[in-house]
Amino acid sequence: MSTLQALLSRSNSHCELCSSTTDLSVLPVPPKSDDTNADRCIVTCQFCKEQINQTDTLDANHWRCLNDSMWSQVPAVQVMAWRMLNRLSSTETWAQDLLDMMYLDDETREWAESGMASEESDTPTLDSNGSVLSAGDTVTLIKDLAVKGAGFTAKRGTAVRGISLTGNPEQIEGRVNGVRIVLLTKYLKKS
Repeated sequence: MSTLQALLSRSNSHCELCSSTTDLSVLPVPPKSDDTNADRCIVTCQFCKEQINQTDTLDANHWRCLNDSMWSQVPAVQVMAWRMLNRLSSTETWAQDLLDMMYLDDETREWAESGMASEESDTPTLDSNGSVLSAGDTVTLIKDLAVKGAGFTAKRGTAVRGISLTGNPEQIEGRVNGVRIVLLTKYLKKS
């Protein structure tokens, strides 16, 4: 049985991300993947494949389908859903909410993050003390910060859990008072 046949059987001839039934093909999920190992591949429609390989604008409304596919029992589908939600989370609050709900076992999370490393900057994100920050860490504010546009002040000592890294090593994203904001790392310390 070919890889495509195995994947079509596994997915009931549907895109494993958006459930489309047209223009299906094999998409290896990097790193260390090839199109002969069905466990390291997913079957996607042409639109999803183009969006995954695109580095600039994403069709955010199309990716609302991840609300369903992120619960797949297939690790390769979980990895790709996590990566796409991660890419969307900087501009879409719904994507960050889904990312916050999503559970990946340690091995699958490592796989998902290892594929994202090549897309991120080589410069590590450091807190005010020089400790390296990673996605999912908890940080504490070391200074009161006025949050522009939200009408409140984030108080010193506030814990920000489950942070997300941005492309800029001097900034992270996190939730304060239920609002997702960008914070400068020079005003944070790792908890």
